[in-house]
Amino acid sequence: MEKNDEIGFIDFDRIYHAWESNFTLSISPRSLGTAFFSWALHMAILSGKRTELTMELLTKMSRYVDYLGYAVNDRDYPYCFAPTKEDNRFRGAEWKRWPFNGLAQGFLMIESFWQSATTNIHGLSCHHENVVSFTIRQFLDMFAPSNFILTNPEVLNRTREQSGANLYRGWQNFLQDFKRALLREKPVGAEEFRVGKNIAVTAGKVVYRNKLIELLQYSPATARVHAEPILIVPAWIMKYYILDLSPHNSLVRHLVNKGYTVFMISWKNPDSEDRDICLDDYRRLGVMAALDAVSAIVPEVRIHSLGYCIGGNILSIAAAAMARDDDNRIASLTLLTTQGDFTEAGELMLFIDECQVTYLEDIMWYRGYLDTRQMAGAFQLLRSNDLIWSRYIQDYLMGERKPMFDLMAWNADTTRMPYRMHSEFLRSLFLDNDLAEGRYIVGDRPVFLNDIRVPVFLVATLRDHVAPWRSVYKFLLLNSSEHITFVLCSGGHNAGIISEPGGHSRLFRMSTRKAGEKHMDPDHWLKSTPEQTGSWWTPWVRWLNENSSSRVEPPSMGAPEKGLEPLGDAPGTYVFME
Repeated sequence: MEKNDEIGFIDFDRIYHAWESNFTLSISPRSLGTAFFSWALHMAILSGKRTELTMELLTKMSRYVDYLGYAVNDRDYPYCFAPTKEDNRFRGAEWKRWPFNGLAQGFLMIESFWQSATTNIHGLSCHHENVVSFTIRQFLDMFAPSNFILTNPEVLNRTREQSGANLYRGWQNFLQDFKRALLREKPVGAEEFRVGKNIAVTAGKVVYRNKLIELLQYSPATARVHAEPILIVPAWIMKYYILDLSPHNSLVRHLVNKGYTVFMISWKNPDSEDRDICLDDYRRLGVMAALDAVSAIVPEVRIHSLGYCIGGNILSIAAAAMARDDDNRIASLTLLTTQGDFTEAGELMLFIDECQVTYLEDIMWYRGYLDTRQMAGAFQLLRSNDLIWSRYIQDYLMGERKPMFDLMAWNADTTRMPYRMHSEFLRSLFLDNDLAEGRYIVGDRPVFLNDIRVPVFLVATLRDHVAPWRSVYKFLLLNSSEHITFVLCSGGHNAGIISEPGGHSRLFRMSTRKAGEKHMDPDHWLKSTPEQTGSWWTPWVRWLNENSSSRVEPPSMGAPEKGLEPLGDAPGTYVFME
C-alpha cells in the first residue's frame, strides 16, 4: 500500500485480510466456510445419503472389530482397509505388530468413512466437494498415529535404541528451524549452495538489462554451433537457475555442450515499487525484449523457444500474438509443465475461486506484491504427507535430517510477484480461462493458441500437483501445428524436469501427433504409449537437431555495435535480489 494513498472504508477490510493471512497460510477462511456450509446444508436434506453413510459406518466398524480379533495373534492377517498407493505411512514391518496394526487400521477406517462422507454429494458443486474433502483429509492427517511418539512403533524403537537421543536431536532441530523461520532465513544446509559458486555456474555474460529482466548469453562449448539459438523463459515465481543448477544436472550446460547458443531470461525480484507491473509487461519487457536482443545478436535466423511453467504461459501468449501479427522469428516452441487450459488444473484449483482470489488481491494490495513464502504452506498441503508430516517425523521424532541438495536449496530461494500482474494472471488465466477460450487480449485484439504453427514439444510430469499432466495434455486440443510431440516423464513438477542423462530411475513416454491425425484422450494415450528408460533431454535434443539447420561459427557475446555490450558475468545481478 502506498504511504500517501487515501484510505477508504473498504480498505479497512483489505488491511484486515492482509493481517489475517499471517495465520491462515494465505487461504481465505470465507472460502473454506462457504464450502463447508454448502456441504452441511446438502447433507442436512439428503436423508438417503445419511442413511447410506450410517450403514457404511456400521459395516466398516464390524469389519474392523473382526480384524482386531484375529490381528492380536496373527500379525500377517490381511488388512481390512488398504492405504492408497501414495500413502507409505504404515507400510513398514513394525506396523504389523499389535497394537500398532490395530491403530493403523482404525485410522484408515476413519479416513475411508470421511472420504465417503465428503464425496458424491448429490447437488453439491464439484469445487465445494473437493475443498471439503481436501480440508477433512488435512485435518485427519494431523492425527495419524504415525505422528505421535507412543503410537509410532518405528519412533518407539529408535527412542529405545538411542535412549531418547533422537528426541533430543529432534528438539534441537525444531528450535533451529523455528529460529530460522522467525528470522526469515533459508533452511539448514542451503548456505552450502551459493549462486555463481557451485550452482548457476555455466559461463556466460549479461548482454541486456531492463527494469524487469536480465538476458544471459552463455559461452559456446563447441567450435561450431547450430545456427538457431535457444531462448529460455523460466517461471518468475522462483529464480531462473533451476535450469542451471549444479554442473552435472544443468540443462543449460547440456545444451551448450550439444552445440547450441543459449540465452536465458533472469527475472527481477519485484518489490512494492513494482506493484503496477502488469502481465503484459512480462510479455513486452520479458519475452519480446529478449527476442529482440537475441535477434540483434544472432540476426537473420529463427529462434528456438522454451518456456517453463508460467514462463511457458507468457511465452505461449507471446507466440500466439506473434503468429497473429505475422512475426515468424520463432522456429519451435517447447513448453515444460505448462497449462494452456485451466479448467482442470488439479488440486491447485482448491485455492482458486472468487473469494480466494479477492483474498489474495487484498494481501497483495497492502504489500504491493505476493511473497511466495506466503503461499508455500498452501502448496505444501497439496502433498502434506510427503512435504510436512514425513519431514516432521524424520527431523523431529527420528532426529535425523535429510541432507540438503541443490534442488531443495533452489526451492528455498523465494521470489515475489507484483500485485497487478498476479491478480491479472489468476483472473484471466485461472478463473476466466481467457487464453484457452480466445478472450485474452494483446494490444487491442485477442490471441489464439491455434494460430501457432511451429513445431511444438510438450513436457509434463506424472506426479505434478501444480500442472497436472492431463491438463498439460489439453494443449493438443488447442493447437493444430503440423507436429506436436508430447512427453510424459516420471517425477514431479520440478524433479521430473531436472532429468539429466544417466540419472537413476528416469522413465518417460513420448509420441508425436502429426497434422490430420485424430485426437486421443489422455487415458487412452497413457495405455497405448510405451514407457521408455532414460532422460527426456535426449529425445528433445534430437528433436531440436531435426528442426535446426547447419552449424556455423559461434556468434559474438552480445552486440556492442547495436547497443548490446556485455554488462557483466553470468549469473548477473537480478538473481541475487532478496
